[in-house]
Amino acid sequence: MSTYPHLLAPLDLGHVTLPNRVLMGSMHTGLEETGDWARVAEFYATRARGGVALIVTGGMAPNAEGGVFPGAAGLFSAQDIANHRQVTDAVHAAGGRIAMQILHAGRYAYGKECVSASAVKSPISPFVPRELDEAGIEKQIADIVTAASRAQEAGYDGVEIMGSEGYFLNQFLVRHVNKRTDRWGGDYANRMRLPVEVVRRVRAAVGPKFILIYRISLIDLVPDGSSWDEVVLLARAIEAAGASLLNTGIGWHEARVPTIATSVPRAAFTWLTGRLRPEVSIPVITSNRINTPDVAEGILAGGQADMVSMARPFLADPEFVAKAAAGKAAQIAPCIACNQACLDHTFSGKLTSCLVNPRACAETELRYAPTATPKRVAIVGAGAAGMMCAIVAAQRGHSVTLFEASGQIGGLLNLAKVVPGKEEFRGLVDWFGVMLAEAGVDLRLNTRASAPDLAGFDEVVVATGVSPRDPGIAGQDAAHVLGYEAVLTGAPVGKRVAIVGAGGIGFDVAEFLVHQGDSPTEDLALWKREWGVGDPAEVPGGLAAAGPQPEAPARAVTLLQRKAEKPGRRLGKTTGWIHRAALQMKNVQMRGGVSYDAVVPEGMQISTAEGPELLAVDTVVMCAGQVPNRALADALAAAGITAHVIGGADVAAELDAKRAIDQGARLGAAF
Repeated sequence: MSTYPHLLAPLDLGHVTLPNRVLMGSMHTGLEETGDWARVAEFYATRARGGVALIVTGGMAPNAEGGVFPGAAGLFSAQDIANHRQVTDAVHAAGGRIAMQILHAGRYAYGKECVSASAVKSPISPFVPRELDEAGIEKQIADIVTAASRAQEAGYDGVEIMGSEGYFLNQFLVRHVNKRTDRWGGDYANRMRLPVEVVRRVRAAVGPKFILIYRISLIDLVPDGSSWDEVVLLARAIEAAGASLLNTGIGWHEARVPTIATSVPRAAFTWLTGRLRPEVSIPVITSNRINTPDVAEGILAGGQADMVSMARPFLADPEFVAKAAAGKAAQIAPCIACNQACLDHTFSGKLTSCLVNPRACAETELRYAPTATPKRVAIVGAGAAGMMCAIVAAQRGHSVTLFEASGQIGGLLNLAKVVPGKEEFRGLVDWFGVMLAEAGVDLRLNTRASAPDLAGFDEVVVATGVSPRDPGIAGQDAAHVLGYEAVLTGAPVGKRVAIVGAGGIGFDVAEFLVHQGDSPTEDLALWKREWGVGDPAEVPGGLAAAGPQPEAPARAVTLLQRKAEKPGRRLGKTTGWIHRAALQMKNVQMRGGVSYDAVVPEGMQISTAEGPELLAVDTVVMCAGQVPNRALADALAAAGITAHVIGGADVAAELDAKRAIDQGARLGAAF
């Protein structure tokens, strides 16, 4: 009997039966814009081979004004249809099914030609949209219908119409944007007219034997958003208009509540899907922060959804479903919801990848092919870079010995996993342990390898990580000065703290020190109070009337940096605001343009543009950066032994697991 009977159960949609309850949710990867359609096809075909029931592509623009940025991909010509046919043919040959998402960005379109219900500028775009007249609205409807028909011609099994996350259709639904007084605005019957008409006309165009998914926003998390009664009314109308499935979206892109970052509790919004499900008779799909088969199975078994959408987990591991079905769930590479290589890349105009899986979107370029010439490979350091290199090299057929001076694998990932909001790193370290054993790596803990130990190997890799940088502050040897490693491994810390350095490590240490009690990431009720998430049945949009109500901070913390800029400005593009907001809610003082004069018995002496100042603190924590730990690399060079240097030992830029894992994977693939 299957461990996941609900997850792996078929789903009958009438004209087609899906083999399981797993949807690969839409992600914009940037692949379509490269023009390399063989690469696009292989990305989706790889996921189809991994067993997912239905794939949804990244959003395709229905017209130029609706594209998320100028030049965004869509089906505008016969050549576009032929290109997309390569994708659908590849997915079907792999035994899968695929739907194309039609995404009209509305006022979120990053261009002067953007359009919307009203001329209300988005806070995340510099462009004021043009308010559409009747002819303009008709053009948008017709273009969406044309896009659906072209998708059908290109061989897609269905389409998903994007009606959530604050995009075009969502903008018509809410008073937050829709200020119209004609038949497309005013009361809710008018405001929902556009999405219902779009679904009705798409269904008429594609016929009954074509999957039509509507992505509905269950909680907007913006002022004047939809009420719950309106959500239900829309869901029923969309069903009546011809939708096959309702997929659920959570929050607008401009919302100041995190919805998919690692600090959000797993399955944080399934309570809303569970509430909607009995209101309609078509299957309802849940989404957001679902990253293991156990979590997915629990949602389905509990009746909260008919199907589970996971997007980024299929970047981390395209074989998610196949491994779950084979009883190998522990081998599923976990999505840790870090956003570093996916959403941060997307919003920076870079091609998407995955911190955990560098092959994501690089399937035709980065290959782990079996080796024809097995080698003896020595890797020193079982941090992120060393472990990934060891796994890839061993999977390819090399004999790999991994030396680790400490008594555990993980390196600095073990510091990350103790920070509240980064609990997902526990699963990442566990996965590395499983995969090292599965690949047959000879792991030698508590072993400090030296140059003579490495002399007989064909390839030697130095992945010895970083050491904290010495900031050279007068008095830094005082008893009340601690390094970040000591703090994160349990050293006693006073009630008033100054943190020297406001990079990613400084922010993590600050989060660690202001926290007390249960982590909100592991307590949904606590997390909702902290971020002010309410119930759309009580407040339209779902923002709690009382606003955010975080727990009191455990300590008074001041975060310092030398750079005369806003602390945290260089954090992740899509998560930096979350870290800054979380610490501001805990009354953390963030100060830039600071000179560190001296550590004194009373605390720390600093200088700013206003002059010298004494910070009266009990503890000073050093988070002043890192330097490469290159002692072994230098010793090997002196002994005439050629070595590859990767990870922090190569470049000590913060705790950059993304770069370290990518380096390790590429080196392991190159032997």
